[in-house]
Amino acid sequence: MARAEYPLPAQQNPDAARKATGFVTPKEDQKPQCARMLPKRVLPVIFLPGIMGSNLRMSEQRRKELNKEDNIAWRPDSLSASNIKRSAGSSPRERQLQLDPLQTVVDMYDPSGFPQISGDIRHNNVKLAESFRSPTLADDPPTAKCARSAVQKARARGWGEVYFKSYGRLLQHMESRLNNTFSQGMLRQEWRDVVGVDPKLWQSEQSLPQKPLLEDELKSVVDGCWFPVFAFGYNWLQSNGDSAKIIAERINKVIEEFSQSGYECNQVIVVTHSMGGLVGRALIHPAYGNLQDRVLGIVHGVMPAIGAPAAYKRMRAGFEDRGILLDGEASLGAKVAGNFGDEVTAVLANAQGGLQLLPTEAYGNGWLRVMHSGRVLEAWPKHGDPYSEIYAVVGKWYSLFREEWINPSGEPARNGGGTLARTLNYLERVKHFHRMIVDTYHSNSYGHYGADSRRQSYTEVTWEINNSCADPTGWMEWPILSDTRRGTVELVRWDALKTARAFQPYADEMPSPICATILPPAGLGDQTVPAKSADHQLKSGKFRGIFRQTGYEHQSSYQHSNAIAATLYSIVRIAQHGRWKC
Repeated sequence: MARAEYPLPAQQNPDAARKATGFVTPKEDQKPQCARMLPKRVLPVIFLPGIMGSNLRMSEQRRKELNKEDNIAWRPDSLSASNIKRSAGSSPRERQLQLDPLQTVVDMYDPSGFPQISGDIRHNNVKLAESFRSPTLADDPPTAKCARSAVQKARARGWGEVYFKSYGRLLQHMESRLNNTFSQGMLRQEWRDVVGVDPKLWQSEQSLPQKPLLEDELKSVVDGCWFPVFAFGYNWLQSNGDSAKIIAERINKVIEEFSQSGYECNQVIVVTHSMGGLVGRALIHPAYGNLQDRVLGIVHGVMPAIGAPAAYKRMRAGFEDRGILLDGEASLGAKVAGNFGDEVTAVLANAQGGLQLLPTEAYGNGWLRVMHSGRVLEAWPKHGDPYSEIYAVVGKWYSLFREEWINPSGEPARNGGGTLARTLNYLERVKHFHRMIVDTYHSNSYGHYGADSRRQSYTEVTWEINNSCADPTGWMEWPILSDTRRGTVELVRWDALKTARAFQPYADEMPSPICATILPPAGLGDQTVPAKSADHQLKSGKFRGIFRQTGYEHQSSYQHSNAIAATLYSIVRIAQHGRWKC
């Protein structure tokens, strides 16, 4: 059905700010051309995705080394069923080389380059809904010089840098709703699921009671202000502290460009998902982004605030098959990032960003356990130091790192190849990063996360020695006979009296193997981040609002209506604290 009018896009460039350009139509076409003038105030919203939520491309050197036709290192939107299957067959060596933090960068949009490399073909993951409306993300008139479509403008805002099937719904909701609130003085219908609604409906935490958002409150925030939504990808393989520095530069550029175009733009609002929350916290830390004065507030979604034991489990047993399920696709996390422990270790042991998802000192003691016949034989950490008590322990069957899994490519250390020594050095940097941001939260923060008993997460990781072993004496020293790489190892008793050499199985005296298996998760959460970690936000005393929610899986949290409603509500509450000169 034809629309009753032609909505003209509002211009935001220095030469045409607060202007609109019409176009010629046949005289039979009587539909009016209508334009909205942008307000003088602008408060950008910056979205930061989670791990594996930013698209990456590899260096030309690495592309040639892998003999690949394209330079895509990670772009989940482009994965069809056939190449998911092909990627699932990638060896640990290929995964290590393809997802190397030293050979990858964010796959950004640049329409001046080749379309299939940096332009519209590469970034065709951005697809706007039929009902999507935005005064600035609208098609240019067909007669405009260098006309751009709404999709191209969204790509220029970074929307193609992120996993759009996972985050596209949120980006469109924020852009269309925040910039289309009232029509002829009446609240638009799209806001009826937020305005006047009791936040308890979205499972707001009772200890931080939230009042319903009133229509007049929304009007006072949006009157004379607009909210362009950006998505900034980052290299999730590198340190989140380094990513924060890069994101800070991009935010400063956004603010400066709007200011130079005649708008008043002083601050931004940041919305995060998962690991993006760690980047967001580093963004306001003086040692990293140092943007505490330019960030008005942060909305954190499903953040592993003090790490997640699932990071340990996945490096020993791979991603869970029940992971990322969107639009009926196979689990991308399991099939592409690694179905087996050696595949995940080949990537994350060489990537500070991945290691920063491990439980921090603040997570507490006893989250890694070994059990036998219902009895806990040992639990770590004991003294609050997981780095030395768990991560740096090598040569044990329950160690985080199996040294032979770290560098399957055989890359020499001088070429950036992975070694255990380098990984342990990374862990020292990880510990420093964790300590730096442990209490860093914006004073104008809101958060939402899963605390669902039906979406169980690893609050602890428990190895269970099977009951066929009557006496587990000496269990710490048992060598590994075999490893499924999916969380089960076959161990054999070490008898120091028989041989002083490294263990070698002799068929004529081979003892029966003893199995140890990682038990399933058993804690509240979202299948990845346990509520115990996310609750650190609530316990910090620095949040204005927290929503402990149910009903969604970690990666697809922003597909859920309650998470989106809580986000929109939180953005408006943050915007109420905006400071304006005029």
